[in-house]
Amino acid sequence: MRPCDGRTVLLGVTGGIASYKSAWLARLLTKAGAAVDVVLTRSATEFVSALTFEALTGRPVHAGLFDAGAALEHIRLARAADAIVVAPATADFLARAAAGQANDLLTAILLATKAPVLLVPAMNDHMWSHPQTQKNVNHLRTLGYLVLDPEDGDLAAGEGEGPGRMPEPETIFAHVGRALEKHGKLAGRRVIVTAGPTREALDPVRFISNHSSGKMGVAVAAAAWRRGAHVTLIAGPMPTAAPPGVELRRVNTTEDMAAAVGTLLHDADVLVMAAAPADFRPAAVATTKIKKGKGAPVLSMVHTTDILQSTIAKRRKGAIVVGFALETDQALTHGATKLKDKVLDLIVVNDATEAGAGFDVDTNRVTLLSRTGEEESLPLMSKAAVADAILDRVERLTQ
Repeated sequence: MRPCDGRTVLLGVTGGIASYKSAWLARLLTKAGAAVDVVLTRSATEFVSALTFEALTGRPVHAGLFDAGAALEHIRLARAADAIVVAPATADFLARAAAGQANDLLTAILLATKAPVLLVPAMNDHMWSHPQTQKNVNHLRTLGYLVLDPEDGDLAAGEGEGPGRMPEPETIFAHVGRALEKHGKLAGRRVIVTAGPTREALDPVRFISNHSSGKMGVAVAAAAWRRGAHVTLIAGPMPTAAPPGVELRRVNTTEDMAAAVGTLLHDADVLVMAAAPADFRPAAVATTKIKKGKGAPVLSMVHTTDILQSTIAKRRKGAIVVGFALETDQALTHGATKLKDKVLDLIVVNDATEAGAGFDVDTNRVTLLSRTGEEESLPLMSKAAVADAILDRVERLTQ
């Protein structure tokens, strides 16, 4: 199931240069399964056309409060929306919304809706920092609107860089998803997710690691944050970017990851150990580069900290712990053993040798084993879908 299936999202677009990004946001929402109703303010039509949004959403675009036959359109649209996002939201629009005005279709909809409202400011940095704009934003937040802070970056008209740039559509999309889903069992819960590989140094220029991209852990972190959780992602040196909204803690070695998990574990409601930390490290790290020489060097290896094992005595009472078992043979047998030995509530088992189910791919085929003996094999699906399947089961265990 896609994140927005069966949901209606109203996308308001006001008259700023950043409105060109709103077309891509409409596309992302539509691809995620949402019915997207677009409302353009009069000034927005100076920057983008209704035809563009109609082509992307497959739905009519709305503009005038007093268009023929649309006397109660603001009521219908307000009631139909599961979430409302205004992107970009100009300084003028923020001022009118903060004052409770209803002098165009979009502001009238805001007054008539009970849906969550996300406002995404975009403007010149001096306009954003003006005391009146800040007063308006603070007031809007007290009214219950979610107002994103603009990002630093290049501004229009050669104004250089500063806070005022509209966040990228993918970031806004993530916040819309959270607005739609944040009232489930994970809302307000503290979730720790580990992701990616770790590195164990051989010498100043070489290390032992693995092919983990971190995609599975990142997908779990993104899905947990979308469901309303406070998420900390503890990530090794992975190529995959962290998702919006989560707190990111970067680590390098297995010892670093173990220390980070141990620091946060005392108040975690859910721990999802999706990382692939190195199991071994050199007994000694060379202080200079190991030269090629005539023969290959002989390395003495020792075990790294077993992070999951180290958490057993430190876990918060009632915390739900999910482990992963990436195997190359007897996957279910090894997974069941790990489930028991590491005192897990759930373990996600997959075979690294199976096409589309190992490292550095966007899909996975997993089997879920639970502490109560259930075994559920999922078909090959996207890692985002696997993440949701895992969290569905975590929510069932949540008291």
